[in-house]
Amino acid sequence: MTTSTTRWHNWAGNVLASPSGRSDPTTVAEVTGVVTAAAERGSRVKCVGAGHSFTPAAATDGVLISLDDLTGIESIVPTRDPEGNVDGADVTVWAGTRLHRLGPLLWDLGLAQPNLGDFAEQSLAGAVSTGTHGTGRTAVGLPATVVGLQIVTADGSVLDCSREADPDVFEAARLGIGAIGIITKLTIHCVPAFALSAEEHPWTLTAALADLEGFASSADHAEFFWFPHTDAVTVRRNTRLPGDADLRPLGRIRELFADEFLSNEAFGALCRTAARRPTLTPRLNRVAARAMSARAYTDRSYRVFASPRRVRFREMEYAVPVAAATGVLGDLRDMIDRTGVVTPFPVEVRFAAADDVWLSTAYRRDVCYVAVHQFHQMDHTELFRSAEEIFLAADGRPHWGKMHTRTAADLSATVPHFDDFVSVRDRLDPDRIFANQYTEQVLP
Repeated sequence: MTTSTTRWHNWAGNVLASPSGRSDPTTVAEVTGVVTAAAERGSRVKCVGAGHSFTPAAATDGVLISLDDLTGIESIVPTRDPEGNVDGADVTVWAGTRLHRLGPLLWDLGLAQPNLGDFAEQSLAGAVSTGTHGTGRTAVGLPATVVGLQIVTADGSVLDCSREADPDVFEAARLGIGAIGIITKLTIHCVPAFALSAEEHPWTLTAALADLEGFASSADHAEFFWFPHTDAVTVRRNTRLPGDADLRPLGRIRELFADEFLSNEAFGALCRTAARRPTLTPRLNRVAARAMSARAYTDRSYRVFASPRRVRFREMEYAVPVAAATGVLGDLRDMIDRTGVVTPFPVEVRFAAADDVWLSTAYRRDVCYVAVHQFHQMDHTELFRSAEEIFLAADGRPHWGKMHTRTAADLSATVPHFDDFVSVRDRLDPDRIFANQYTEQVLP
C-alpha cells in the first residue's frame, strides 16, 4: 500500500515536492495504519486530491496519501423544511470522490450540490478543505454545506464530527487546510436536482462597475471575466430551473468549438504568444475578447457550473467586502495601466453569501471574489504583489488554495476564529504530523 515515489507536483506546476512514500488506502483502517506508522517513525503525512491548489497545501517530504480509492456515496438521509416537506438530503460521501463523478451520481438520485466551482476535477475533501466556492449572491461555499465529517487524527483516532458531536473539531476540520487530520468521508447537504439556464455575452467593465451589486443580484449565479488592458468582459448568468425542466444543452460541435478549441487550444496558443512577446498582450486580449460570442443553453447544474481548464496558470484570489469591490476592481485596472504589467488571462469576478465556517473567506460577510491569473510560462510576481496590496487595503481575505503571502502573524488579527482553530489543531496534532511548508507559513 505504501511505496516509494518520485517527485510530485501540483496541477499548475509551481509546487514541487519529494515525498518519502505514497499510500493509496482503500479503507479507513488503512488510513489509520499509515498515519500511525508515520507518527512512530517521526515522519509527516499529507493528503492530496487533484493537486489543484496553487499553494503547497498538499506538499510533503513525508508520506503522501491519495484517497482516489476511497470514493462513492455511502448513505443518504432525506431532510425536511420547517413545514415538513422534503427539501433535499444529507449525503455521506467518501472523501476521495471527484466532483465530476459526484454530480452524475447525485443527479441519478434526484439531488445536486447547491453550488460548485468551475473546476470539476477536485476531490470533495480537497475542495472543502481549501474553501472552494462558486458564485451566487445568496450561495455559500462548499465547506458551509458540510453537516458532518469523519477524520483520522494524528494519534490514529477516528472521529465522527458534527455540530452536535465534537463541534469544535467539526468547525475546524470542515475548512482545515489539511492541518487537523485526514478527512475520510463527509456528509454534505444536497438540494433537489436542478437545471441551470445559462446566458453568456460580451459586456464592458465600465458598465459592470456602474452597478456591481446590481449585477451580482441579476441572476442566481452571476460572474464575469475581465480582459486586462481592455474594457471588455464576458458575462455569465446562470438561473436555476426545476430538475425536470426541458434541457437545451450545447450541441456537441458548438461545445467542442467553444470550450475545447477557443477556450483551450486557441487560448493556449494566444498565451504562448504573449509569453514570447509580452508587448503584444493588450492586442491579444482584444482578440480574445472579441472571440467570446454570446450563447445560451440549459443543462444539468453540474454540467453548467464547471468547464474544462487545460491551459495552465497561476492564481491569486481574495474575498473582499461586496461594498469595496467596485473600488478594488477600479484600482486593479488603474494599477495594470500604470505599471505596464501584462497578463493574457482574464480577471475572474464572483460573489458568495456570508457563512459561519471558522476559516471561511466569507465568514460573517457577503463577499466579492476577485481572482488574478498569470500564464504559467510568464512571471506572476509583480502582478500578484501589486494586486495583493490592493486586496489588503480593502480588508481582503486570501483563498487558502491560491497564492498569497499572508502569514500567521497577519492572519491571527484578521480571521475571527483563528485562535480557536489553532487551539483545536494544537490539541489534535501537537507533534505536527500533518504540518508542511504551507501550514508553517499560515499557522503558528
